[in-house]
Amino acid sequence: MILGTALYPVFGIKGILFPLIVHAINLVASFIGVLVVHSREDQDPMDALNRGYYVTTLLALAGFAAAVYYMLQGRWWLLGCGIIGIVTSFLFVRITEYYTETRYRPVQSIANASLTGPATNIISGLAVGMETPAMPVIVISAALLLSYYFGVRGLADTAISDYAKGIYGTAIATMGMLSSAAYILAMDTFGPITDNAGGIIEMSDQPQAVRDKTDKLDAAGNTTKALTKGYAIGSAALAAFLLFSAYLETVHGIVAQRFSDAGQVLPTGWSFTNINLASVPVFVGALLGAMLIFLFSSFAIKAVGRTAQYIIEDVRAQFRENPGIMAGTSKPDYGRCVRIVTGAALKQMILPGALAVLTPLAVGLVFKNLSGSFHIHIPGEYRPILNGHTIDLAGAEAVAALLMVGTITGILMAMLMNNSGGAWDNAKKYIESGAHGGKRSEAHKAAVVGDTVGDPFKDTAGPSLHVLIKLLATVTLVLAPLFL
Repeated sequence: MILGTALYPVFGIKGILFPLIVHAINLVASFIGVLVVHSREDQDPMDALNRGYYVTTLLALAGFAAAVYYMLQGRWWLLGCGIIGIVTSFLFVRITEYYTETRYRPVQSIANASLTGPATNIISGLAVGMETPAMPVIVISAALLLSYYFGVRGLADTAISDYAKGIYGTAIATMGMLSSAAYILAMDTFGPITDNAGGIIEMSDQPQAVRDKTDKLDAAGNTTKALTKGYAIGSAALAAFLLFSAYLETVHGIVAQRFSDAGQVLPTGWSFTNINLASVPVFVGALLGAMLIFLFSSFAIKAVGRTAQYIIEDVRAQFRENPGIMAGTSKPDYGRCVRIVTGAALKQMILPGALAVLTPLAVGLVFKNLSGSFHIHIPGEYRPILNGHTIDLAGAEAVAALLMVGTITGILMAMLMNNSGGAWDNAKKYIESGAHGGKRSEAHKAAVVGDTVGDPFKDTAGPSLHVLIKLLATVTLVLAPLFL
């Protein structure tokens, strides 16, 4: 909508309202998509879920085309940007399904590795996780390049810069990718619901036939959880690119305002759009951005491990304090375990959250105030001069590098964790369905170990990285004036 204001002379108020109308249509499309999800007991649940997704996508595409025709003057290059986003979303879902569905090679290879023990299960799961970013990165790269080009072509007759045209194209692609967000959210919640339903069935000693049904639903739920996280990563990548561009524009605007306040004109041709990796502050900022992702992930996984230890200690303590639990004559204090988990969910994430907010602030302020010692002038590098003094951009540049490389590393790490965790979980489900000896076999015991390793990957650290990526962009954008 903000970008639409820059195109007000072209599209008028319609250009500003365009995102609202498109996503209103998308909500209706998702609603209809949910309604068509139904299945017989002998069918794979994923077939019904995929059918709803296809219906949602087709309706969203039709609505997008109508909105472009009536609100953006039928500029079909811009519709092409939206189609790129929709196709990107579709490919992300399919790629993630391939890596986490029991029918395909990656999950089955992890199950096969379980035949030789937990160690080979974990090795195979990590290998699958490291393989998963390859295709999604190619898809994101193609989406960014094509949507940028389509944006330039679609707005070729307007007076704004080619860069702004390209950014508008990527923004529309992001809208296209989010066109099925409501349906994807429904698929995401399907996973935990079926998982907990299976747990209830197992704890209440229901017949095996009932458990078989919930196992099938649970396996589908594991896949939907993984593919919706992959979808979230893709949308975060496109959105983070826009926010990174907004950061560059914000810094440029701050410098221009300082010239204006001093009664001077910003030198012609200067803009804060090129970040030079040959500059020491930029290179160090990039290193810190990559490091931040790994350190944040470590804190999140450690939080799960510590909380698990607290739970185990409490369970053992309750067995000692109340022997009737094992005898079946008294019930355990479930509330104690719930209090431990809910308290830890808040307390254990304070440090990772503070790290995400304070790191860009610290990097920007350090290089701003110590730039005389750390900054190395690059021959040919041009910096604006205000009132006889060169404006030092070391702090802003270091933060830009932190944001850029942190985003890239975060996207890759989130893919690795989400998909490897989902693959480990479904490898266990695949064995439980009867493969390699079924439940209580040696392969199943190994798969349980792998699934336990994958849980903090896919349920804690991986999803948290989606938030971290956008949080980094938002924090740097808001704090940009402090870095100059």
